[in-house]
Amino acid sequence: MPSPYRAIFGRPGTKSFSAAGLLGRMPLSMMGIGIVTMVSQLTGRYGLAGALSATLALSAAVLGPQISRLVDRHGQRRVLRPATLVSLAAVAGLLLSAQQRWADWTLFAFAACAGCVPSVGSMVRARWAELYRGSPRELHTAYSWESIVDEMCFIVGPILSIGLSTAWFPEAGPLLAGVFLTVGVIWLTAQRATEPVPHPREQHTGGSALRSPGLRVLVATFVATGAIFGAIDVVTVAFAQETGHKAAASLVLAVYALGSCVAGAVFGLLHLAGPPSRRWLVGMVAMAVSMVPLQLAASLSASLVLLAATLFLAGLSIAPTMVTTMALVEEHVPRTKLTEGMTWTSTGLAVGVALGSSAAGWVVDAAGAARGYLVPLTAGVLAALVALAGYRWLRPRGVLAPASPAAGSVPAPTQSAADHHDETRAG
Repeated sequence: MPSPYRAIFGRPGTKSFSAAGLLGRMPLSMMGIGIVTMVSQLTGRYGLAGALSATLALSAAVLGPQISRLVDRHGQRRVLRPATLVSLAAVAGLLLSAQQRWADWTLFAFAACAGCVPSVGSMVRARWAELYRGSPRELHTAYSWESIVDEMCFIVGPILSIGLSTAWFPEAGPLLAGVFLTVGVIWLTAQRATEPVPHPREQHTGGSALRSPGLRVLVATFVATGAIFGAIDVVTVAFAQETGHKAAASLVLAVYALGSCVAGAVFGLLHLAGPPSRRWLVGMVAMAVSMVPLQLAASLSASLVLLAATLFLAGLSIAPTMVTTMALVEEHVPRTKLTEGMTWTSTGLAVGVALGSSAAGWVVDAAGAARGYLVPLTAGVLAALVALAGYRWLRPRGVLAPASPAAGSVPAPTQSAADHHDETRAG
């Protein structure tokens, strides 16, 4: 492991809570695609499969920030365990209703309740922020590491979910995702020493973290970004089925995540000069441009190898953009609302995944898988346009910086503009 990554694990407990976060985040890459695979196998209806995945994502988008707001006030252990129990019960109902061929409305009802799953990634990043607050280099590396962990989930998760559901029984993928969630949350919440100190209600002035204009821009662009991810998942499964190799879809999606993982690993070693908002804008535009070759690969060839190579290149822009987004969240959200602020970005992704997977499912049913890749292209263009329009809200204005920052370091998150605004108003 490169020395910057080894250095961040010098603090006690860091390896354990990061490993627990890896397990707890596996459902992020397994549940949605597992539901698509399960329902498409049981019913042959990609429209229904995409709509159910969208329902789950929308439910998580609505409930996730509320759970994180409670975590900021009451602590991770007191909130995550009951929320996870509710989500697991709903997943069990979803699998049972699918296996028993109950009415479609029961599938949607259980999928809506299953969105109570906590944002484990935000919980882990909040622990890193607590440990390395005021140490921008270490925090940048820690966020890069967590981005690598995210992509590891998206490399392994789809392979397990699609592979088990196609080779064993249709419900196997979502079932294993529930097991990972249980183990990860219990393990994470058992580690009290690194748990961020909760902030009582009286410290939460100014309402929701979403009142920050900068955070709203980040969330809006992440809606379009999530649509890219959701659409690519659904369309790739359908494309692989059309070529007669449905099980290979998990490998193709893993290559997509591998591209992001490689880029994230390299990005964590760098400490680039200049404001993170500029790097974020470049990343959003690059993500949109990377969808163009994907159209050619899908329309000109039925080769999954060519499609995988194109997706690998497209994945290179993901992790650096995600890492930079976390740095921007810290700049624009008060410390007392940090977990909630991070979860709002996940919420934006969840909403986008819902819209993208649903739209892609209907396009695939109507026009075939190759035309389905027009959905992520449209979403990428929209993400770039929103990023360009909202960039002025993310440029650093009046952010307090350390007196002598290290050359090439990322901006220190010691005090965000949002913190300063809250303190000025309170004073």
